Amino acid sequence: MSNNINANNLNTDSSSSPVNVPKMDALIIPVTMEVPCDSRGQRMWWAFLASSMVTFFGGLFIILLWRTLKYLWTVCCHCGVKNKEAQKINGGGDTQADGACKPTDEKEENVAAEVGWMTSVKDWAGVMISAQTLTGRVLVVLVFALSIGALVIYFIDSSNPIESCQNFYKDFTLQIDMAFNVFFLLYFGLRFIAANDKLWFWLEVNSVVDFFTVPPVFVSVYLNRSWLGLRFLRALRLIQFSEILQFLNILKTSNSIKLVNLCSIFISTWLTAAGFIHLVENSGDPWENFQNNQPLTYWECVYLLMVTMSTVGYGDVYAKTTLGRLFMVFFILGGLAMFASYVPEIIELIGNRKKYGGSYSAVSGRKHIVVCGHITLESVSNFLKDFLHKDRDDVNVEIVFLHNISPNLELEALFKRHFTQVEFYQGSVLNPHDLARVKIESADACLILANKYCADPDAEDASNIMRVISIKNYHPKIRIITQMLQYHNKAHLLNIPSWNWKEGDDAICLAELKLGFIAQSCLAPGLSTMLANLFSMRSFIKIEEDTWQKYYLEGVANEMYTEYLSSAFVGLSFPAVCELVFAKLKLLMIAIEYKSEKRESRSRKRILINPGNHVKIQEGTLGFFIASDAKEVKRAFFYCKACHDDITDPKRIKKCGCKRLEDEQPSTLSPKKKQRNGGMRNSPNSSPKLMRHDPLLIPGNEQIDNMDANVKKYDSTGMFHWCPAKDIEKVILTRSEAAMTVLSGHVVVCIFGDVKSALIGLRNLVMPLRASNFHYHELKHIVFVGSLEYLRREWETLHNFPKVSILPGTPLSRADLRAVNINLCDMCVILSANQNNIDDASLQDKECILASLNIKSMQFDDSIGVLQANSQGFTPPGMDRSSPDNSPVHGLLRQPSITTGANIPIITELVNDSNVQFLDQDDDDDPDTELYLTQPFACGTAFAVSVLDSLMSATYFNDNILTLIRTLVTGGATPELEALIAEENALRGGYSTPQTLANRDRCRVAQLALYDGPFADLGDGGCYGDLFCKALKTYNMLCFGIYRLRDAHLSTPSQCTKRYVITNPPYEFELVPTDLIFCLMQFDHNAGQSRASLSHSSHSSYSSSKKSSSVHSIPSTANRPNRTKTRDSREKQNATRMNRMGQAEKKWFTDEPDNAYPRNIQIKPMSTHMANQINQYKSTSSLIPPIREVEDEC
Repeated sequence: MSNNINANNLNTDSSSSPVNVPKMDALIIPVTMEVPCDSRGQRMWWAFLASSMVTFFGGLFIILLWRTLKYLWTVCCHCGVKNKEAQKINGGGDTQADGACKPTDEKEENVAAEVGWMTSVKDWAGVMISAQTLTGRVLVVLVFALSIGALVIYFIDSSNPIESCQNFYKDFTLQIDMAFNVFFLLYFGLRFIAANDKLWFWLEVNSVVDFFTVPPVFVSVYLNRSWLGLRFLRALRLIQFSEILQFLNILKTSNSIKLVNLCSIFISTWLTAAGFIHLVENSGDPWENFQNNQPLTYWECVYLLMVTMSTVGYGDVYAKTTLGRLFMVFFILGGLAMFASYVPEIIELIGNRKKYGGSYSAVSGRKHIVVCGHITLESVSNFLKDFLHKDRDDVNVEIVFLHNISPNLELEALFKRHFTQVEFYQGSVLNPHDLARVKIESADACLILANKYCADPDAEDASNIMRVISIKNYHPKIRIITQMLQYHNKAHLLNIPSWNWKEGDDAICLAELKLGFIAQSCLAPGLSTMLANLFSMRSFIKIEEDTWQKYYLEGVANEMYTEYLSSAFVGLSFPAVCELVFAKLKLLMIAIEYKSEKRESRSRKRILINPGNHVKIQEGTLGFFIASDAKEVKRAFFYCKACHDDITDPKRIKKCGCKRLEDEQPSTLSPKKKQRNGGMRNSPNSSPKLMRHDPLLIPGNEQIDNMDANVKKYDSTGMFHWCPAKDIEKVILTRSEAAMTVLSGHVVVCIFGDVKSALIGLRNLVMPLRASNFHYHELKHIVFVGSLEYLRREWETLHNFPKVSILPGTPLSRADLRAVNINLCDMCVILSANQNNIDDASLQDKECILASLNIKSMQFDDSIGVLQANSQGFTPPGMDRSSPDNSPVHGLLRQPSITTGANIPIITELVNDSNVQFLDQDDDDDPDTELYLTQPFACGTAFAVSVLDSLMSATYFNDNILTLIRTLVTGGATPELEALIAEENALRGGYSTPQTLANRDRCRVAQLALYDGPFADLGDGGCYGDLFCKALKTYNMLCFGIYRLRDAHLSTPSQCTKRYVITNPPYEFELVPTDLIFCLMQFDHNAGQSRASLSHSSHSSYSSSKKSSSVHSIPSTANRPNRTKTRDSREKQNATRMNRMGQAEKKWFTDEPDNAYPRNIQIKPMSTHMANQINQYKSTSSLIPPIREVEDEC
């Protein structure tokens, strides 16, 4: 067919003829009047391709030629330098050499200047394209965006023929493409200048893309033609997509970068291959004169490549050209391999994408807290059970858990059950990005849970401290409540600058509180159970039958709440308000937040526990109540004397129409109003004591005046008894020495541990037992039975406490236990430092359980008990016959003699709650029963650290709760003392100033016996409410519970001596004579004078008086004025004390050395009667055999 055939005629003929005529439109381009083109319709694709090939190979040739010439020049110069060096060595031609060197030096200077200029240009170009600068990042992102734009233009043009005539001035897409490629050309020049290796740069993928896409655009403008050609190569720019996202700080994790890389490589390869198939299939084979082409759209080619890579091959679309088929052969090899490797990996990365990797969306009007640290099924379930308890007010707080490990199926199911209030996000608080995801800056608080069962407590504390540092570094104002395992690690929190108790930061030390609970049980058995139940949210379980569980569970339903007092109570004394609230509102108030009116107190608030009748209620006073739910406590806020005075049903006490100022005061229980006042947290003034230099608040001023200020009996804060540091060798007892020692009414601490065991902090156990609100003779002697190697490690924190002894041995040895008279002890404490070193949870408590069962199975001779009973007239230690009839006493009520170990008071520490079933072999507890429902826990003979989990949520809702519980169980530890211990790791002795001695005037927990004394008439069938009011009015004692025999409800007498705890009984609760009453007892300044009446006539009477550590008389109000007689007896004591110090005989267990009392002590003149008593004491003391005393000389 001739070349001059008109294209229009050809199209007409081909469309009308039934005969298949070879298509020639691939050879001919339609000619229109608007587009000047070759009238013959000849294709010019070779011109476009030639421009790219010439550019590529021409530049490659120039680079290689330049490298060759440079190499030859370097070789020649190297040879010339060698010749010059040879001439210098031979020594000839020195003058000519010098003359020849000058032009060479000038050339080198010129070359150096030229190199410096080229280097500057190269550096400038490198900065322009570097992503390290803002300009470079903008340029890189702009090039990528324009490349994608050019690819989009290609997609649009792909619907047109492969080659067509276009006018540059009228084609808008061609103009845009031209502008893009001009920018690409400039960017190519910058890259070329900045490249260190020009050859490798020329062969880069991005350079090849520019070679085959930029020059054809300029050819299009010159020829007024458009050829799709290799413009599809712009799809290869998608490979840099992940780099662009990293420049924009969008991709940060390795998984996301890898995922984007795989997807971009896969897609770019797919689109590029589809573009090549589209080109060859629509053009045809050149050797076939382009007659075997087929019309395929670009997206059909994309489809063809996908079914080819996936090996499906439906056959509906396939390649017809030889070039297309040849390309498909090679593409199947690479595409199949890529599809088989990339697609599964992409799916795996998408499937493994963090399920909990989103961000928290804060809800307006709703607070949220962040919980992190040790997130497990047990810790989370315990936390949620207490935090979301129904007895609280409406908890409008969302809980956001943040942990770096995804939850297991059980924990995930727990989150789903509470999905309306709980969310989980996977991440770490050490990562600021994860903190931003959970909106830590807007969180109400951050709670950090600790792993109580870890093998290395110090490492766990260090991890939590690092979490605190990370959170405080991200947001210094966030409130943090963290759990700590070891007491000494609390000091590290003080090193964090933004750690501030005034803003609500609190550290709940589990070791401190756990051992404090146990120590209080040594003073008042069962108190640990009562306090643990008070600070935990328990639902009421009703039991109809008359069993001990019925009364126990009624008390378990009580919790601790706070509420502002109504203005109706303003001006009344604390005991009067307590009586009114208990009798009329059916509430028990144990403490208030008091604001002193003295100027020196600076109007700071303090928590006062049963302060006495000298404290008057002020406006807006916050009260601490024991009640079954928060709604009941509202009665104290709503009470109005005018409206509610004649109401007998407390449920009818609701908000009245009277105008009261406290309507503006919201409850502190609800999380809607958190207490953020600086003086209300664990500040030095938040401890439960008054400003001691206020003379109106110190009942015993006269006693303070007589104290010798030069005697160091207490620590520098006046909160604990103190003695100079003792060497451990002086307190070690052998078994024979212990057997010869009078040990009675003491505390035996059985401790399991060795050199490698983690320290449990025995100081926290001893400190409450050495509180200064006990008189010296009231202190119970403490005997540690355990490994000497372990106790040596603990001794550094114990050497300043008096009345401490050590018996090296093992608690499993009955000989050691008999040597310390365990049958005569007031309490036996069983602890273990090896509990967390065992993987099997059921075996963690094996040592403590074995020791407990060993003690309970022991049998004792009754001869000692008979002697003691005879000397005391068969009076149990709970009641001294010599005490006045109107003076109630408290103490551990033991039988006159103990013949079996089952009657020895024991408290055992457990790690695993389920192991409580092994402590009592005669109980009927189900193994699946919760700890607080078991008999050992209800009786106060078992304690587990898990009960302290509830303090996290209790502290969040009411930050005064933690201060209150620390005051009750630690004996009065203050932030000043903690700071001192952080500096010196030991107590510092202080002089007895009126200020420090006044710190002794604080409440303590005691037990009141009912079978004798002023309350005996109420013990037999009396009413608990009458006892409450009488004790409060007469002795300022605040009763808050009963320790009752387990079988007291039975009509037949029982030999069982087990007791259980009843918390806050109702007013009409009936009492029995064997009940022991928990009470908050005022400090008695006169009780210390009982030392003057100690008898030294016989060993039995002496030991009986020594056992008075369990017997403390509480003076009645009538005894207060008789202070003149007290002074005389006090002077006698001082003289007797000085006489004892002069004796040279050595005394065992003496905690005060000879220089404890300075020689310049002023002694007041003694009367004749006093001197006669002293001489009588000397004569009788010489007849006493040298028996080792269990109590130190005071």
